Amino acid sequence: MIDRTLGDLHVFETPEEVAAGVADAFVADAERAVQDRGAFFVALAGGSTPKAAYALLAQTPRDQRVDWRHVHVYFGDERCVAPDSAESNYNMAREALLSRVPVPEENVHRMRGEDDPEQAARAYASQLVQAMGDTPVFDLIMLGMGTDAHTASLFPGSDPQTDEDRLVRAVYVEKLSAHRITLTPRVLNNARHVLVATEGLPKAPALYAVRCGPYDPVERPIQVLAPRSGTLSWYVDRKAAAELPSK
Repeated sequence: MIDRTLGDLHVFETPEEVAAGVADAFVADAERAVQDRGAFFVALAGGSTPKAAYALLAQTPRDQRVDWRHVHVYFGDERCVAPDSAESNYNMAREALLSRVPVPEENVHRMRGEDDPEQAARAYASQLVQAMGDTPVFDLIMLGMGTDAHTASLFPGSDPQTDEDRLVRAVYVEKLSAHRITLTPRVLNNARHVLVATEGLPKAPALYAVRCGPYDPVERPIQVLAPRSGTLSWYVDRKAAAELPSK
């Protein structure tokens, strides 16, 4: 198959090195955004790799390099659960990072997973527009990839660009029998930097299919990522990259 290079690929030896790389990218993007524009708008992700990166960001020296007063935190997606649920992306980020750094409480904007999904999606879209205008531009959007090549809460089986005019979508994930709230490709692809972090041998087939297989975002939703004027980066460990052709 023809190699389809979707963004810059950074391969690290271990999951710990992936997490450190993600944390360093966060710091660099935050420093640049605050210096250039006076604020850093970031959308956080759930998952084990982001959690490890958040823990590193809460530790010296990285925590000292971020001007947390000017950091504005949002989320790429959320499960429809209460904010104190162990399943909540917000709760994970709060425990690993947000409660451990001096980011102003009013700068943290969670998706209200406890509300009606459609209502929560509309409310979150309004927050984005109020903060960043009709076409929101994040400085950094952090994402992961599942073994089925989903990202955020864009799952296989439906066109991720459905309702492309919307900023935030409520979705029902059939195989999980659960509702989710997610940013849409319109927002994801308008970011200055989209960073996908994934690790482990179970991710290797999906990573190969995404980068080396045909374009089919219905089956591999993460292939929809194509920042219009920003950068797409992949941070993966050696095991996740095991099936990729060597260069």
